[in-house]
Amino acid sequence: MEVRFATIRLLINVLMLLVTVVEYSDSQTYYSGFPQVVPNRQQFFQSEPIMISCEGLNGLIGWRVMKKTKGDVRTCAPLWKTSTGPCNIINAYPSTDSGEYWCEYEEKQKSNSVNITVSDLESHVILESPVYPVIEGENMALHCRKKDSNSNYMAKFYKNGISIGSSSSGNIMIPTVSKSDEGLYKCSIADAGESPESWLNIKGELYLCVLNNR
Repeated sequence: MEVRFATIRLLINVLMLLVTVVEYSDSQTYYSGFPQVVPNRQQFFQSEPIMISCEGLNGLIGWRVMKKTKGDVRTCAPLWKTSTGPCNIINAYPSTDSGEYWCEYEEKQKSNSVNITVSDLESHVILESPVYPVIEGENMALHCRKKDSNSNYMAKFYKNGISIGSSSSGNIMIPTVSKSDEGLYKCSIADAGESPESWLNIKGELYLCVLNNR
């Protein structure tokens, strides 16, 4: 009987160790189910370059970057035959490049999607916020960026239209985020204008970004 109990305890310990290893592995590949966006932010000024890549997702090569703009779904590249590999947008434009992006592999697997907003030429302010969901408990930094300016300036930040603070450096830190921090964020700079709004997703620590099989 004692041998049986010892065996059961050993099996339980092994199972607990396996769960720990799996959770650690998942945390290391948290963003593996998303397209890679460079720079890592949701908003861009018109004519800025953007690179979106899917290579290596699920250990596969040959993904296509797909996008949905104004209800129209197509490959990020102009032609389907040459649309595998990274999608390089050299001069981003609001009407053609603002939208939802994801990865597809042979029309069988689909990644999670990200949203990108390209402002028009008249806009002089964007909010730099993470393009991927933020994990609960992490610190989150937001940057209010003024077009063609590298100096510090006073910026105001808003969540769901309500002021959440201001900063003379253009940056604000939200420590230890929780689900309550999820919402629409924007910023403004005096004499420069207001940024578009971007939705910020907050996910739990055990949230896994996995690919969807069709």
